[in-house]
Amino acid sequence: MSSQQKTVDYIAEQSAGAGIITTKKMFGEYGMYCDGKVLAFICDDQLFIKPTEAGRTYLGEVVEAPAYPGSKLYFLIDGDRWDDADWLAGLVKVTADALPAPKPKKAKG
Repeated sequence: MSSQQKTVDYIAEQSAGAGIITTKKMFGEYGMYCDGKVLAFICDDQLFIKPTEAGRTYLGEVVEAPAYPGSKLYFLIDGDRWDDADWLAGLVKVTADALPAPKPKKAKG
């Protein structure tokens, strides 16, 4: 089952306080970016955040689960938490800040 567009749009909207939030369809599901850094996946209408120490500290108690079969473990964010835009944007921000900048793309030619 793939994620509904309304779920993806809602999560992105609720995370907007963290920076420039974009989503991209990937493998039938969605990747979520903050300021150009991929930091989350939305799969089967669930939110999976890349694990970082800053995110772990922010969350306190974490639930980890694979985003898709065979993936590494991500922080699974309960849907009830999505309604608190300030909290969700805070988690997205601390996670994005802890991740390295994306590698520059090589010029084609």
